Amino acid sequence: MRLLTLGVVLSWSLVAFAQDAAPDAASFVARLDEAWKTRDTAESLKASDDAIREGLKAFPSDYEILWRAARIRWWVADGITEERLKKQTAKEGWNFAKRAVEAKPTGAEGKYYTAINIGAYSQAVGILKALGEGLEGQFVENLDYAIKNNERFDRSGGHTAKGRYWWELPWPKRDLAKSKAELQKSIDTNPEHLRNYYFLADTLLKDGDAKGAKVAIDKVLNGSDAYDPAEAKRVKAWAKTLAAKIDDELK
Repeated sequence: MRLLTLGVVLSWSLVAFAQDAAPDAASFVARLDEAWKTRDTAESLKASDDAIREGLKAFPSDYEILWRAARIRWWVADGITEERLKKQTAKEGWNFAKRAVEAKPTGAEGKYYTAINIGAYSQAVGILKALGEGLEGQFVENLDYAIKNNERFDRSGGHTAKGRYWWELPWPKRDLAKSKAELQKSIDTNPEHLRNYYFLADTLLKDGDAKGAKVAIDKVLNGSDAYDPAEAKRVKAWAKTLAAKIDDELK
């Protein structure tokens, strides 16, 4: 009898230990946030993929995991120039973001990553084709929701994306004044964020203000990367090409 009792106690102890040892959703979120810090390395991208795969297998409708999955897919797509792969990666991010919105329709993060993955997808397929597919409305609707409900999320990334949107549009929809205004809103709250100055330089150059563009691009080239090393490294690399175009314009 004592042996039977001991066996039952031991069995329950093992069950309790297994339950305690099982990772919860928060542990996958923590892994994704840690990998995000060094997302420009192959090791961190693999760590993200592993956390997404394992996390969504255990928690397929977890909002916090899903929007972070959409975030890393957007980041990868943002750095791809080959159209087919960029389109595929952005579509994956878009799908993760849609699932996040289904899990939490009021979440600004899910709406935000829906919008910017649509933006990356549109760049891959071509802006005119994207407009023909009706993607502009989805992009704007989701982005405006994110701005309204969490304006400073992702370093006021909604304004950054909106500023680039007004630059990306073909004539006569393009509006460089609105592009500058949206980018300035992000700069006002996040002056360290180099992507804003990079986009602003591109907008100013297209608007015929090469001198202003030079000031903006120099802020990128000379700016600190401490706020986000992976992001700053990417934008500084892009800035070299744009700086050369600006210098040519100033000759």
